[in-house]
Amino acid sequence: MRKRNIQQNSEPKECLFCTEQRGVDYKDVETLRRFMSPYARILPASRTGLCAKHQRQLAQAIKRARFLVLLPYTTK
Repeated sequence: MRKRNIQQNSEPKECLFCTEQRGVDYKDVETLRRFMSPYARILPASRTGLCAKHQRQLAQAIKRARFLVLLPYTTK
C-alpha cells in the first residue's frame, strides 16, 4: 500500500480581495496575472487562497480580459 505525501498548511491563506476591501476588476491586468499559471490557466482557489465568491469573480474577470485581448488565452 502506498503512502501519499499530504502536506498540511499550518494556517489557511486569506483572500486578497477580502483583506484589502476591493473588488475584482477585469482592467487590472497585473493583479489578474498573479492568479494565472505560466501557461495562462486560471489557478484554483486552493492555490490562490481566495474565497469562493472572489474566485468566481476572478474567473469571470479573466475571461472578460481574454475576450478584450488584455490577457492571452494560451502561451507557448
